[in-house]
Amino acid sequence: MKPALIIAIAAASVGFSARALAAPSILAEAKAFVAKATSNKIAYSGPTTGPKAVSHKFIVYVSADQSNGGARGVGKAVAEAAKAIGWRFRLLDGKGTAAGQNAALSAAIALKPDGIVLGGLDAVQSAPFIEQADKAGIKVVGWNIAPKPGPMANPDVFYNVAQDPLDVAKAAALYAIARSDGHARVVIFTTSEFSIAMAKSNEMAALIRQCATCKLLAVENVPLSSTATRMPQVTSALLAKFGGRWTYSLAINDLYYDYMAPGLAAAGRKGDGPPYNISAGDGSQSAFQRIRSQQFQTATVAAPLELEGWQCVDELNRALAGAPAAIEPDPVHLFTSGNVNQDGGRADLFNPPDGYKSVFLKIWGKSF
Repeated sequence: MKPALIIAIAAASVGFSARALAAPSILAEAKAFVAKATSNKIAYSGPTTGPKAVSHKFIVYVSADQSNGGARGVGKAVAEAAKAIGWRFRLLDGKGTAAGQNAALSAAIALKPDGIVLGGLDAVQSAPFIEQADKAGIKVVGWNIAPKPGPMANPDVFYNVAQDPLDVAKAAALYAIARSDGHARVVIFTTSEFSIAMAKSNEMAALIRQCATCKLLAVENVPLSSTATRMPQVTSALLAKFGGRWTYSLAINDLYYDYMAPGLAAAGRKGDGPPYNISAGDGSQSAFQRIRSQQFQTATVAAPLELEGWQCVDELNRALAGAPAAIEPDPVHLFTSGNVNQDGGRADLFNPPDGYKSVFLKIWGKSF
């Protein structure tokens, strides 16, 4: 579906909020939001000044789970940016479990690095280790570790690099409502492991409930670490329970659809038919491929993983230099089959905008 058609549908179907969103001002807001989310005109909005590179530093990236495309993609970008700024780098994999993540974070602290980047861990769960790192003089920056981007006080994290999760959730839910002409019958997939996941799924559920002619069928709590084993049976159970009534899925991460697609295919569902699967993060390579081929995924609100990895290193450099954090807002962009082949989605990656690496290198006093 082309962005212009999405916008037209959104404007025409805003009866989706007949109770709470019927005011003309809200209709205009919804139309503007969808238009912005599908536009490929994305300008750089990050910092242009800051401290020069602090030399001879060693950082560790602790990944929540390297099988997750988001955490893996950011880790790759952190490694690239660390090399560009002249730092030593090491990656440790939490392997998708609380025990594994705690062990990896403990091992990272034992390495006595200058800084740690938390790749998708939950700040609350990791709080004792973050406090331990702080006492050891290790600077900590996070990626998607809490429901809001920016500096954190409890636990003390210099900066949490992230999109606004509520905007991400809003883009996904509004797209479902708009695409269905206000008649989406929705199952939401989330995990109570992470506060950011619950923030997104709660926002999506609230928006679907505000749609008078939509229906929230179920909210399924499936840990990301269990998607491979649980999603096939969850998919079968939902098909048995709801049948054709299940027309849309909203998930907090593309990973759910990696393991839903085979079950839908086995049940005789067509790749370009319902349920239409929409993700509120992260924009994995497999998600782009499914959307491009119209096979069991309709859209993703992709995270700019490479940009965010460079932002993590930039914020860590500010922390190590004793400078204040920069405000580095991340764009929210909705990829559909109508715009996935345009500039922002090249190479199965949301990588806006051109030139941001040169901006960071100039700030750091480095060159390629």
